[in-house]
Amino acid sequence: MMVNIRCQPFQLKNMIAMVVELSNLLRGQTPTRRRFLTVAAGFAACGQAQAAPHQVKRQTVWRGVALGAEVQVGLVHPDEDLARDTLQSCIQEIRRLEAIFSLYDAHSTLSKLNRTGRVEGPEFELVDLLALALQFTHETGGAFDVTVQRLWNAYAEHFSEPGVSSKGPAGAFVRSNLNLVGSTHIRLSPQEIMLEREGMALTLNGIAQGYITDRIRDLLKARGFSNVLIDLGEIFAGGERPDGRAWQVGISDVVSHGATLKRLRLKDRALATSSDAGFAFSPDGRFTHLIDPRTGECPRRYRSVSVLADDATTADALSTSFAMLRLEEIEHIVEQRTKISVSVVLHDGTIIDLPKERAVDRP
Repeated sequence: MMVNIRCQPFQLKNMIAMVVELSNLLRGQTPTRRRFLTVAAGFAACGQAQAAPHQVKRQTVWRGVALGAEVQVGLVHPDEDLARDTLQSCIQEIRRLEAIFSLYDAHSTLSKLNRTGRVEGPEFELVDLLALALQFTHETGGAFDVTVQRLWNAYAEHFSEPGVSSKGPAGAFVRSNLNLVGSTHIRLSPQEIMLEREGMALTLNGIAQGYITDRIRDLLKARGFSNVLIDLGEIFAGGERPDGRAWQVGISDVVSHGATLKRLRLKDRALATSSDAGFAFSPDGRFTHLIDPRTGECPRRYRSVSVLADDATTADALSTSFAMLRLEEIEHIVEQRTKISVSVVLHDGTIIDLPKERAVDRP
């Protein structure tokens, strides 16, 4: 049996609608921000483990919206009541973190920081996440930088003007906004976060989904749930499906829409994919949401980049930054990290797995 819990955002008290129907778990979802991963044989198609009736492993699933995308969390556990109670705790935690990190919520701590340039007494999670982001900025030579939001705003403003040139903003305009990009201008402490230059703005969209995924993973682990599938834009698969097999996740082809480039077996691993097909400022797709914070340009190097790691924060941040880097630069970072694997899809459809000796696992 699978128990599918449906609820709208912020309606935690009304989370009582339950649908026991395997086929409709993913029905009706439309692609949203960074929706390039699919549950290939997860909640709806994995069947049930063979066990005594009182030991049958049931799937209890919640679906909703968070950080601008459709999300789902599924638990494999024989006690439905416990699973439902635990899912409600997961939802509350997602909403709490969303109220800190979201660009879509004008009242979030991040939105306040971007408006005023300063936040006193910030939440631990915001300080923690920004500290991690600064580490990824250093590791990637600036290819990952949360201060890139100023450039995103500049492109959005440019292409919102009627009759604007499809060639994009002038170089001088981009360079003027580059002066407001750079993590070295963030003052970070447990007591205060300050943006040193007026007009700076941060985005956590390249790392927050992974961070929240890891927090939900930790919450579930603390409550004794080991067989879980968390899909908050990035995916973490823990333990096994009800039939005892590994979870399977597909990497979608962003060009053919719906085709699966490859399917992966995941067990206690996280997977994230970045692609410039997620959003484009210009009608021709030349200028996208993947902006190199070092140059202000939209490089469009690859069709997509997928990273498999032990934690979703790492997978999320590295998939974002690898979209900016040359293959040899990606390979250098992968050589330093023994627990990650990368799949790069070139624009001609060629798939390059790095490193070859630990290419992402296929079923």
